[in-house]
Amino acid sequence: MNKTIHTIYVLSFVVVGVIVTVLLAINGYEYYSLPLEERFFYTDHNILKPSGSWGHGFGIVGTLMMIVGVSVYMIRKRVRWLFNIGYLKHWLELHIFLCTVGPILVLYHTAFKFGGIVSVSFWSMVLVVLSGVVGRFIYVQIPRTIQGQEMSINAINDLRENLAVKVNKAIDFDQKTLDEFKAIASPERFKELEFLTVLSIIPGDYLKIRNILRKIKKDLKSAGLPGVVRKDIIRAARIEILLARRIGLLRTFHKLFRYWHIAHLPFAITMFVIMLVHVGVTIAFGYRWIF
Repeated sequence: MNKTIHTIYVLSFVVVGVIVTVLLAINGYEYYSLPLEERFFYTDHNILKPSGSWGHGFGIVGTLMMIVGVSVYMIRKRVRWLFNIGYLKHWLELHIFLCTVGPILVLYHTAFKFGGIVSVSFWSMVLVVLSGVVGRFIYVQIPRTIQGQEMSINAINDLRENLAVKVNKAIDFDQKTLDEFKAIASPERFKELEFLTVLSIIPGDYLKIRNILRKIKKDLKSAGLPGVVRKDIIRAARIEILLARRIGLLRTFHKLFRYWHIAHLPFAITMFVIMLVHVGVTIAFGYRWIF
């Protein structure tokens, strides 16, 4: 999948997710905003209620999306002979899409009415989604190959050194800029920092990175280098700075990722177990949706 196709692939997920969310909100606002005791008298109550043709369908489609989203990603990640079928990050993007839109549909299936044991499944689902957002943030902080496999520390350092040679060679005409760049591109800045400290530093660090990249761009332009060359060097400088930060935080994020798995998995198991019980009870009581 080349860059253009991948962009279309991701954008299609975003567009579909936004359209589904907006249409559900617009078409259902009048009904879902009513007090529970007044919904019975609403014109489309028999369609939008949890057991209605639309409400029931939201639950079924949303549940299937979550099951497929979790299962295909887990299978692709763990079954060795599937490793060459697409990049893991592309499967992760599919997983995120299905496990984001799915819960939205399930939310409308409940008609915003939570009670009994099913509420445990719902709130577990909410926690799974929220923890998934956190997990995605942690995941992208760990350097990986294009296939999605975690890079070894030696491979990361080799990549960073190659980038450093390119950048240092390009900006060696201005020692002050070079010194500032070396300081901000040092992994030592982030070693042994706690996660909360890191979160407090990153916003200010973002401004520092923009400032130094702006200086490098200005120096390169003053040197009369072609635009294509300047763009390539700026890109290399940005990647080196980010790699340096990730190398410095590697141990912290590895630890967080282990903790994240410990928290994420029980919520997911709880959600699916109660969801299966709910589906079984629904079928036992004769609800067959449109079939």
